[in-house]
Amino acid sequence: MEDRAPEADQGNILEFRLPDLGEGLADAELVSWSVGVGDTVQLNQTIADVETAKAVVSLPSPFSGTVIELLAQPGETVAVGAPLIRVRNDLAVAQEGANGRTSVLVGYGPEDETVSRRRRRVAEPTAPQESSAAEPVESGTARIAATPGARKLAKELGIDLWYVAGSGPEGAVTVEDVRGAVPVSQPRAAATRTDGPATPPTPSVTDPNAGIIRPATREERTPIRGIRKRTAAAMVASARTIPQASTFVTIDFTASMELLDHLRTTKSFEGLTLTPLALVAKSVLAALTEYPGINACWDEANQQIVTKHYVNLGIAVATERGLLVPNLKEAQALSLRDLCREIGWLAETARSGSATPTDLRGGTFTITNVGVFGVDAGVPLVDPGEAAILCLGSIRKRPWVFRDELAIRWVTTIGISFDHRMIDGELAARFLATVAGLLEDPLTLLGRM
Repeated sequence: MEDRAPEADQGNILEFRLPDLGEGLADAELVSWSVGVGDTVQLNQTIADVETAKAVVSLPSPFSGTVIELLAQPGETVAVGAPLIRVRNDLAVAQEGANGRTSVLVGYGPEDETVSRRRRRVAEPTAPQESSAAEPVESGTARIAATPGARKLAKELGIDLWYVAGSGPEGAVTVEDVRGAVPVSQPRAAATRTDGPATPPTPSVTDPNAGIIRPATREERTPIRGIRKRTAAAMVASARTIPQASTFVTIDFTASMELLDHLRTTKSFEGLTLTPLALVAKSVLAALTEYPGINACWDEANQQIVTKHYVNLGIAVATERGLLVPNLKEAQALSLRDLCREIGWLAETARSGSATPTDLRGGTFTITNVGVFGVDAGVPLVDPGEAAILCLGSIRKRPWVFRDELAIRWVTTIGISFDHRMIDGELAARFLATVAGLLEDPLTLLGRM
């Protein structure tokens, strides 16, 4: 029996297709459904969350009615224009645009041409097929879902499927799962099948290994999706299309630390978390005004170097979902106090998962801070669409020659990776030296704050 509502007049059935989210991407990953078959939805009610360009976007329903079919599963990549959900409009009034096309998200633009794809239903049982359909396998007191090929291979290898973690649809065990499984020394005794929850077998009291938990597999396979998939695509594009070089400089950061300590006690920075990253960002923005060639991008199609006289400053943020690089729009106009506030807000937005596609696109220059992880330096890859990225290392007290005497000073290393097609080593070195000079003598920044 299908997991769908009873058939209705097809003239009253409305189909919502994945709209163009305005990012120039061809697809998005379905993260979760907010509704199920049989639910009543209202106009603009959130029906699902999708992830694209490293942002999770909530999709509102463009019409009201009763859900009769879900056409994609969480974790599935859906093409722009592909159907997501079917709704029966009980009042036979579709909320469509004047041109007769289905409404799309406000602010995300019209949908592109429809991309055909096979529809899939959520939780729809399938008839057993010898090729790949998962079938329940009796083991112990539970039924284990597995493909016929996996069952056959497990039988040949003498592997109990109870101990194999499935990576297929709805946790079904696949052939690859079986190949990576660890055979256990003592298989479980057969037991009567029940519909209750799966429970591990009780080890024999004479078993010397009783109580020892054996890993189900020697390998773990994680589907590449969401942020990891987007990051991988960007990094592959960076490595393949951008000839990159890097340069570093180690600097005395003591004067900057003293300035930060002083500013934290002033009324202007009251209630703000003033960090070295904000001062580094201010120094970078000052240096970019002197070396605008660093704030550029390579236009391969038109064979042009595009120099940008505005700075959308990207700040790399490590989140539970992966690396995100939201950016501060028109950062060149921000004071140190503004940068302090905006960087904190941007990082919190990214970590909470509420960053929008607008926050994540359009960057012109990026800063990454590996120092927060206790790392002295790094060689980051340039984000496609930009010309360079600056890396801030850890700030530590170290022996340093100061005024011809050995002293303990705050020391750090900054480095820059750059696109060698449009930035020569000299330009990159001069830019980095300028940033270093501003951080060693931050009072020169006062006129820019």
